[in-house]
Amino acid sequence: MPIPMLPDFVTSQVDLTPYNTLALPARAGFFARIHSVEQLIALVRHPEFIGRRRFVLGSGSNLLLAGDFSGFVLHMDIPGKRRISEDAAYIYLAAAAGENWSDFVAWTLASGWPGLENLIGIPGAAGAAPIQNIGAYGAEISDFLHQLTALDLASGETLTFAARDCAFGYRESLFKREGWHLSGRYAITEIVLRLPKAWRVRAAYGEIAAELARGGIRNPTPAQVAQVISALRARKLPDPRQLANAGSFFQNPKVSAELAAALQHAHPQLPCYPQPGGGVKLAAAWLIEQTGWKGRNLGPVGMHEQQALVLVNRGGASYRDVQNLSRAVREAVFARFGVSLTPEPVVLADQRTEDRGQRTV
Repeated sequence: MPIPMLPDFVTSQVDLTPYNTLALPARAGFFARIHSVEQLIALVRHPEFIGRRRFVLGSGSNLLLAGDFSGFVLHMDIPGKRRISEDAAYIYLAAAAGENWSDFVAWTLASGWPGLENLIGIPGAAGAAPIQNIGAYGAEISDFLHQLTALDLASGETLTFAARDCAFGYRESLFKREGWHLSGRYAITEIVLRLPKAWRVRAAYGEIAAELARGGIRNPTPAQVAQVISALRARKLPDPRQLANAGSFFQNPKVSAELAAALQHAHPQLPCYPQPGGGVKLAAAWLIEQTGWKGRNLGPVGMHEQQALVLVNRGGASYRDVQNLSRAVREAVFARFGVSLTPEPVVLADQRTEDRGQRTV
């Protein structure tokens, strides 16, 4: 029996360079532009889809392409945002997977629903935000997520995950650990956030506090916090439309309190952030800068001159170039401080590339 033709929203042999903000070259065997849940369900049931590898793609802002991918790339572009309900303590808001995250945050603030202002300016789509548990300036999406809806791409079943089911950690979640970027088990279609009516400012982070103090602002509004954070990000982080990058490339490492104390004794300027439950988070950008890699290039890639945590593609870079720089930076930091850095972006590789051991960054 002949296999039915693929839906018209699926194309083959698509160049993925425009779909990753680091602008690494690769091609997708099949590329599906998903604008609705109904389209996604139809594709999951298609005989050509069943059994093939798949990758769920948002805006490609936290992604490394290791080469061509022979399976299905599902570009989640489902639009929509709305207020769902409220109770005595919270406002409940929904964002479809394809909503631009920063635009969604701006909409909540303009609508009089504060809470997410510390997360403004983070690139990416709303559906990808829980996967990486995005965070900045003392806040993470896990602080606000109420629940999310996802489609199981193997069974076609629609599932609802409460926040407690998502196993959130630092830049970590159930979806990242359970094969989101390896086999594409789940495709998040909508997230629901819970914003407290009793708003409290989160401005203790050093850079925010300093900016507010310079402006003479002692009791900032949510809009003022968002404005300060937007300005900080604009100054420090390059726009990927002008200089290709994948945002923060390394996670801030968490070490024991004993190691943090020893490092801070030797390096009094080292920023340290005690963590709930023990351990101390260190500033990866500071560690990298002290090794001399800030603003330094290795071939066509380099660490940005304004923010040592950001790896940039200055033109024509390959995944191998990214691997080489990542390795050099990690080795330099470990040699000087005895601290291991972990790359933050997800790596997309075909099975054949993985078999050759090309996924390590």
